[in-house]
Amino acid sequence: MADRLPSEFDVVVLGTGLPESILAAACARSGQRVLHVDSRNYYGGNWASFSFSGLLSWIKENQQKTDVSDECEDWKKLILENEEAIPLSRKDRTIQHVEDFCFGDQDSAEGVEEAGALPKPPVLGASGAEGCPGAGSSFQEPEQPTGTEAGGAPGGDGAGTASGSDSSPATAPEPGQAETAAPEPPGQEPKKVTYSQIVREGRRFNIDLVSKLLYSRGLLIDLLIKSNVSRYAEFKNATRVLAFREGKVQQVPCSRADVFNSRQLTMVEKRMLMKFLTFCLDYEEHPEEYQEHEGSTFAQFLQTRKLTPSLQHFILHSIAMVSETECRTLEGLQATRKFLQCLGRYGNTPFLFPLYGQGEIPQCFCRLCAVFGGIYCLRHPVRGLVRDGASGRCKAIVDHFGQRISAKYFIVEDSYLSESTCTNVCYRQISRAVLITDQSVLNTDSEQQVSILSVPPLELGKPAVCVIELCSSTMTCMKDTYLVHLTCPSTKTAREDLEPVVQKLFNLNAEKETENEELEKPRVLWAVYFNMRDSSGVERSSYDGLPSNVYVCSGPDSALGNDCAVKQAQTIFQEMFPTEEFCPPPPNPEDIIYDEEEVEPEESGVSNSAESKPESSAEESSGEAGAEGTRE
Repeated sequence: MADRLPSEFDVVVLGTGLPESILAAACARSGQRVLHVDSRNYYGGNWASFSFSGLLSWIKENQQKTDVSDECEDWKKLILENEEAIPLSRKDRTIQHVEDFCFGDQDSAEGVEEAGALPKPPVLGASGAEGCPGAGSSFQEPEQPTGTEAGGAPGGDGAGTASGSDSSPATAPEPGQAETAAPEPPGQEPKKVTYSQIVREGRRFNIDLVSKLLYSRGLLIDLLIKSNVSRYAEFKNATRVLAFREGKVQQVPCSRADVFNSRQLTMVEKRMLMKFLTFCLDYEEHPEEYQEHEGSTFAQFLQTRKLTPSLQHFILHSIAMVSETECRTLEGLQATRKFLQCLGRYGNTPFLFPLYGQGEIPQCFCRLCAVFGGIYCLRHPVRGLVRDGASGRCKAIVDHFGQRISAKYFIVEDSYLSESTCTNVCYRQISRAVLITDQSVLNTDSEQQVSILSVPPLELGKPAVCVIELCSSTMTCMKDTYLVHLTCPSTKTAREDLEPVVQKLFNLNAEKETENEELEKPRVLWAVYFNMRDSSGVERSSYDGLPSNVYVCSGPDSALGNDCAVKQAQTIFQEMFPTEEFCPPPPNPEDIIYDEEEVEPEESGVSNSAESKPESSAEESSGEAGAEGTRE
């Protein structure tokens, strides 16, 4: 590497997942000198999004059973006599049981090149250069294209996005801002999509490793607006909430207008539903209605409300989205109220989805960090932490170049910790599946639908499965296809957990083998299953021998929203800097006072802050972030 990093920072962050990126932005915003590194060659960690070819590379890396040995121990020679070395993991072990399937003619894709793809550099391992110090690192600002292969850069100035300084709904993203695919001419058969077309159009895919939606009044939306990070992203409103009942997919009426316009509910059911939903909004003011049922499950409580079976199903599985056997009454009421409170802020459902995928959100916070002076290095493995023998605190890291970098605080993503550090940690697992299909699970007049469907357990002891279906206007898949994400807490391998649900909703047979009853189902063109580690909820005391100034961030959890990541980032930040505000609003450009010696931005040609150009495009903001991120 031509340039060495500065040898001293206030905060060093390892990993570019969502909680680490929020923390990096918060620290830089409060004036701390931040170094943010990742051993991977892409942003986001397990929160990342990939183009189709990028995902195929990720699959290949995670299917290889290669154990990385500590063949290079030279870095320990840098440890002084009164210091102790804490090795970090050389291999990402958070992904298991990766299985991918092509249900089309895979041979036809041989020799097909991805449209617009650049010549590919040598691909590094998922956890970085894996003992190859000469691989080289880079000082980079976060790039707008998502994932390893950069599945497309959102252009424009973020019009229609949630705007930072004003928290009013008028400044938030509105549905329909994204491009919409041209409708098929009337009477024309849907186009048949081949595997070679998927490969050729691979850069139109932005496939998330973790599938989530943003509650319109959730912690992440509030943080995006407050910090003005929302200017770096665009969002689309989820348009439908669906239910799976008696073998059929149905649309669930959510808002008052939906309820009264619904044709599947009788007038009596409409009154019952509205009465119950009104009660849920202020249930705390009527404790006599639920107190005697607090020890019961929410499903049992619903039965006492004289609701019809279909209404009970809608409320339990599609509105509250809770377990039928485990969720208690109060928890169900709280979940129902949260759903209802989020309705109407940006659309007819409580949810938003970021265009170009969930992987955009960590990059947005990385950009804010870079704007305020943070330095970024991808493909930059860290060999270990250095603990001071006298104080017991961590005083430095040693990177794969053998450089010692000192700091006051260290933030480490869970996957970086070695097996010896995590001996006493008991991890949960998440089962994930991603499908590319040829039509929606519920066809309507509009093809551009973003849908969420909760499938109840198909057998006793199995969890409910959350299904999110994305259309091409979300910029996550090519035209005439849908991207379907399935997620549930693991009981077995991802394929064993999720394939029964896939078989209920989709046609997995080759076209020639399709039976009549399967013709109505969407056909799966390609699928991947994998298990992902869920490190949320792990107590700090479970990690063995961590210094007090080393803070651990967890990977994605199985919940639909992002509250866990935001809460964790805020808690850690307040422990480190109890007197500082967490991600305060950016300064008004008119309020910035420049030193007399400092060159005014108009004269220098480089903006001192991305906030000085509120109408600039995402690409311009990225360039500014790079200038700020490397200036130090």
